[in-house]
Amino acid sequence: MATRIGTRLILGAGLVTALVIGLMSILVVRLQTEQLIFERTRSANQLSETIKSSTHADMLENRRDNLHRQIRQIGSLQVEGIRKVRLFNKEGRIMFSSQSEEIGQIVDKRAEACFACHTEGQPLVKLDMKARARFFQAEDGTRVLGIISPIPNEPACWNAGCHTHSPQQRVLGVLDVNVSMAGADREIVRNRQVMLGLALLAILASSLIIWWLSRTLVLKPVRALVAGTRRVAEGDLSTTIPASATHELGDLAKAFNAMTQRIAEAQRQLTQADKLASVGRLAAGVAHEINNPLTGVLSYASLLRQRLSDDPSAREDLDVIIRETKRCRSIILEMLDFARPAPPTRKPCDLNAVVRRAASVLDSQLRQLHVGLTLDLAAELPTAFADGNQIQQVLLNLLLNARDVMPPEGGEIRILTRLIRLPALGHAPIRHARCPKDHDLLDPAVRIGGLPSVKLLVGDNGQHMIVHLDPVFGRSNHIFPEPMEEGVLAAYACPECQVSLEDPSRRCQVCGGPVFSVATGSGDAVTWCAKKGCHAMTWPTQENNGDRGMAEIKVEDTGQGILAEDLPHLFEPFFTTKGSKGTGLGLSVTWGIIEGHSGSIEVQSVPGKGTTFTILLPLADNPPVSFRTW
Repeated sequence: MATRIGTRLILGAGLVTALVIGLMSILVVRLQTEQLIFERTRSANQLSETIKSSTHADMLENRRDNLHRQIRQIGSLQVEGIRKVRLFNKEGRIMFSSQSEEIGQIVDKRAEACFACHTEGQPLVKLDMKARARFFQAEDGTRVLGIISPIPNEPACWNAGCHTHSPQQRVLGVLDVNVSMAGADREIVRNRQVMLGLALLAILASSLIIWWLSRTLVLKPVRALVAGTRRVAEGDLSTTIPASATHELGDLAKAFNAMTQRIAEAQRQLTQADKLASVGRLAAGVAHEINNPLTGVLSYASLLRQRLSDDPSAREDLDVIIRETKRCRSIILEMLDFARPAPPTRKPCDLNAVVRRAASVLDSQLRQLHVGLTLDLAAELPTAFADGNQIQQVLLNLLLNARDVMPPEGGEIRILTRLIRLPALGHAPIRHARCPKDHDLLDPAVRIGGLPSVKLLVGDNGQHMIVHLDPVFGRSNHIFPEPMEEGVLAAYACPECQVSLEDPSRRCQVCGGPVFSVATGSGDAVTWCAKKGCHAMTWPTQENNGDRGMAEIKVEDTGQGILAEDLPHLFEPFFTTKGSKGTGLGLSVTWGIIEGHSGSIEVQSVPGKGTTFTILLPLADNPPVSFRTW
């Protein structure tokens, strides 16, 4: 079984902590030991100097008895742990000692008491304290510090009548003081034990703190991320994990939640696409298998209604059969229109004539429902470049929708046509966008203003994310998954091949910053400023063409209106506000027809007051470029 990341993290951190604390403890113990030995050596040296000072007069006047007595008394004291005091002459003979049995003995100059003062047989006059100290082990097993202090030949010595020292002799003898290190060694051992205990306690405490921090800051978020990933792998795309942390794992949790949302949306779109494909296949079969029987049912029901003209109850039942049969046939035709949209046969077309034909089809039906229909048609409307039959279908769909939302007491419907001129800025849609490697950048899954957005990969502060740009020239209703700081430069690239879209040959005309561009179907490129907050765009083809003449058709009604939350979904397949009375395909077919004409359709509605659909179509004298449609 694989070791958990938490266990590895805690073990690794614990080992590093133990190593660091252990090394520090060894260093501290070593420094304490050195400091203790230094203090004990200095104390022994001060004691040696004190003994020299107290015996100086007796040595100068050669009072041997007093000197013997003082050395024995000092050696018998337990002050500073003194074990032995000896005085050697220049030949290495022990002249005085706190241990009488040693007096008169000659020590080896190369032995423990003399090695520091003699090099190649020549004594040194001045030695530092460290060079004069030595450590050796006594017979009882304890350590002993021995410190020697040379006795220099002073003028008072060679001038005194009792001495026979030559002025050239620089050292007369050596005072050797031996001090027990038993107390210091016990203190060293105690310091080591205390430091070892403190080190173990520090390692334990730091390990507990590391464990708690790892569990809180790392392991808990990682476990939540692993559990969320497993749930997503099992198909639960509604999974979210807490993202309250302010560090990188919090950012990872936010990115995970955003990813699952995008996956769920993509799955929903795939399901919808599969549903639409199934509807297409179903519609083809249903149209053939059901349409003929429905025609028979409708014909025989109409004949029976005529024969039973004297039976009101039977006629009412037959009216229901006829009405519902027509409704079934209408649903089948809508499904066929949506599943197999016929490409428009665009040619110069009189839109006013198309409006009159559509109005005549429903005029009598609307009058029966107390709905007035008014036509306000422009007298000199230029011909449009459109498929008259499909535009008539669009108008019939809008009129039928307006009829269905009228109150019982009736209402008004008004159709207007007029000629308008629109600048490209704010109105021209990007219907073709490609990267340098010819990858399609339009994303029909994410629409802005009803149009497929321009999908790009953007890099910001070392992070990469997918953004969707508004496909209308001059508009900036972009969709960013995370807010970007104003004025920050971002690098834009193709999300499929990651090729940079930066255009080094151009600069932003507003702020002077860098720009990026995508190829359009008109043979040129549309560019955006790469600086966040600067919405400058250029599109030479559209800008050079100037204002475009467009035919506008408005269908206004005084019905119940549409709720604001329903407006963004109005043109989606199978979305309906009519409950079981609608299929949700009429406006989807309408949208597809207008898109196929390179036009646009917008809706405005006030609940309780009415709805207005606005259609814009290109004129015959300015036919649109053939773009790929979706």
